[in-house]
Amino acid sequence: MQPKSIKSPTAWWKFGHVWLVVAGPAIVVVASLVTFYLAVTRPDQVVTEDYYRKGIEINQTLGNAAQSASMAPALQARNHAATGVIPAPKPARP
Repeated sequence: MQPKSIKSPTAWWKFGHVWLVVAGPAIVVVASLVTFYLAVTRPDQVVTEDYYRKGIEINQTLGNAAQSASMAPALQARNHAATGVIPAPKPARP
């Protein structure tokens, strides 16, 4: 009978599959640290105190008749996309 040769166990870091399993959580940890760094070093802009009044002013300027006439092509395109009906072109004025 021959003596069996016993292999010494291979170290865990020499297996590629182990690195494949460890790489996912390691990447997530690094990405979270980068995200935390960006959040701490670049603070959000402060909203102005009169944001509501500015919003009302924007809505009033959008309600002007002159501006709504300039938005007519956009409204026609939006309606065409929603209904699938192409609007008839207006006849040219002589």
